[in-house]
Amino acid sequence: MISDQQTIITGKKDGQRLTSRILEEMIQQAVAEGQTRLVVKAYGQHGIGGRLWKAGDQTVHVTIEGPAGQRVGSMGFANTFVEVMGPCSDDVGWLNAGATIVVHGNAANGCANAMAQGKIYVGGNIGSRGMTMTKHNPRFAPPELWVLGSVGDYFGEFMAGGIAVVCGHDPQNENNVLGYRPLVGMVGGRVFLRGSHQGFSQVDAKQLPIAEADWQWLKENLATYLDHIGRRELMAELSHQEQWQLLEARSPHERQTAAKRSMADFRKQVWDRTLGQGGLVGDLTDLERDPIPLVVSGELRRFVPVWENRKYMAPCEAGCPTGIPVHQRWRLVREGRIDEAVDLALAYTPFPATVCGYLCPNLCMQSCTKNIARMAPVDITQLGRASVEAGLPQLPPLNGRRVAVIGGGPGGISAAWQLRLKGHESVIYDTAAALGGKIAAVIPDSRIPREVFDQEIARIRKAIPHVHLQQPLGREETERLAMDHDCVVVAVGAQNPRSLPIPGAERLITALDFLTRSKTDNTSVGKSVVIIGAGNAGCDVATEAARLGAENITLIDIQKPASFGKEREEAEKVGAQFRWPVFTQEITDAGVVLKGGELIPADTVVISIGDAPRLDFLPKDVATERGFIVVDEHYQTTNPRFFAIGDAVRPGLLTDAIGSGRQAAKAIHEILAGRRPSASASRVIDLKRVSLEYFDPRITQYADLHTCGSQCSSCGACRDCGICVAICPESAISRVETAGDSYEYVVDDQRCIGCGFCAGACPCGVWDLVENSPMG
Repeated sequence: MISDQQTIITGKKDGQRLTSRILEEMIQQAVAEGQTRLVVKAYGQHGIGGRLWKAGDQTVHVTIEGPAGQRVGSMGFANTFVEVMGPCSDDVGWLNAGATIVVHGNAANGCANAMAQGKIYVGGNIGSRGMTMTKHNPRFAPPELWVLGSVGDYFGEFMAGGIAVVCGHDPQNENNVLGYRPLVGMVGGRVFLRGSHQGFSQVDAKQLPIAEADWQWLKENLATYLDHIGRRELMAELSHQEQWQLLEARSPHERQTAAKRSMADFRKQVWDRTLGQGGLVGDLTDLERDPIPLVVSGELRRFVPVWENRKYMAPCEAGCPTGIPVHQRWRLVREGRIDEAVDLALAYTPFPATVCGYLCPNLCMQSCTKNIARMAPVDITQLGRASVEAGLPQLPPLNGRRVAVIGGGPGGISAAWQLRLKGHESVIYDTAAALGGKIAAVIPDSRIPREVFDQEIARIRKAIPHVHLQQPLGREETERLAMDHDCVVVAVGAQNPRSLPIPGAERLITALDFLTRSKTDNTSVGKSVVIIGAGNAGCDVATEAARLGAENITLIDIQKPASFGKEREEAEKVGAQFRWPVFTQEITDAGVVLKGGELIPADTVVISIGDAPRLDFLPKDVATERGFIVVDEHYQTTNPRFFAIGDAVRPGLLTDAIGSGRQAAKAIHEILAGRRPSASASRVIDLKRVSLEYFDPRITQYADLHTCGSQCSSCGACRDCGICVAICPESAISRVETAGDSYEYVVDDQRCIGCGFCAGACPCGVWDLVENSPMG
């Protein structure tokens, strides 16, 4: 039961002050009982208003009367509103995780220390080290600190995010509203201030003009702030834009250009003055304090850092059979170039939406580095589905070379698409009535919206206008094609279903036939269906059977089912049962008889144990083995003018067929250009080099493309974040602009000590630390 009535909790009992722990337990108990409006009569107890985790989704309003102790609202949640009716002690909003805290008076030291979310409104001044070590998770609004007067010394020290507003009304020192040494070590966030100050850390922060959008934000939120502290009458006084200034943290690139103190100067000016003779401990010890010159640079370093940007493949790219550089697409998204990220996929596949967005088991996500830390891999399906709007790329003029492609499925279309992108004319021949192979004829419409596939086929037809459908080919016609074209690509897939040599086999329906007929609802299944073969095709049969009215669906296999991913999930969702290992003995009118005599009743029995290609149309000099075409590493057959890809070579996924089509087209292009086909020599980056500490493990679902882009670790490709520059203790790393709006990070050997901080901190793993070989 939730109560809107005020509950008074006092910090004294029988005239004795209660400890902070007891008072907190009383507050937590009241919240657990549904009380949402609490009045706490405090007597200096600490931590009031923090950690109200038992409130659920209810907003809890805590009013504090009397002297509040330290850490008011510490670790506060987003459903907490804390109002202090007077001044406050140290560490108001320490580690605040979302609470709104209002202080009607001054606040002491450490206000908003390490705050990550929420808002703190102070109706007076604050003490030293306010807004220190704050953070900002980009998934949430930045934390905010509003101060009516001025702030104390060391304000914003190591500030790493958030917004502070210092209004400068009735300050402690009207000549310095920011106190002594503000913003030292600031690496993130912004500070709006009004009034005079005596400088800030120029190395860490910079002053910016207040843009119109910034001013509108300030005015709008200023009214909210003044309402909270009960000082709305100050709105006119504080609304003169020319009185305000804006400070912002410098970027790592800006920071590296600032003058930096040498280690020798730091020792002389800071270390010895503080800890040497006359300092804190210098007169208390006679230990030798001379520096020991063991840290060396230049040729004497034991290790040397090497910037290996894009030397290695990211695991996602290596895991994708089509070779799409997934991390590069997310880089473009981070840079706001979503259209380019979408179009980039067309250089690798003609089906970026159909396959990447819907049909692929997303091998790139399965390979994602974040899996090793049990984080959710970046969701490529969002980018895939956005790719349906990709436009036709700029096609080069035809160069006079012609290639025949036998087969209009995903592999054949991929080969034809890639050849056209390279300037060759490609002509597709297929026996089907529609282009698209099994995607068009077999895959259930529940797996992909029909309009997505149709839109991609329309784009493909613009690039490849020469398509001959319902065109059966014999050996003679195929040999003629080879004479009329520079090369022939065989991409016929596997269309001959395998069966079992058992009694009653004539009662079996092949998965290919079943799925083809179900696409037009031209079949009935009855109430019970048994599917022999529990691979992904069998799972598609199961989901279609359920759609057509089957109530009892069983998939059987002689081994652990090979099905996985979306197909398996959809089959399980409709209630399909999996049984293995079982062996089929006979098919009868009653169903499937297993070895051992058990009968599984079935109105329909579908066999889905794989398909074989039909290859009788091939020239005799194209070698085959066990029913498949023999090819080399470039998909070239024993007849050098013939190439073969996809299921005609070996059974695989749609992405395998598309990838082999791209590789075959690449080899054909090089051969036609008079070169020997080359193979990619890139290796996958060592996952130990990638640092995932920068990413939020709590993110299990991605709201949009921008969230996805921000959470990609960009393995092996520099994100240009500047962390290596910021962390180098010797300022030995600098960013250098190169030709074509590019850049590189270079190392000053005379400064570098080979400590390896750059390699250890790099989120992308582009820095390697190699052993120095001065004699080599």
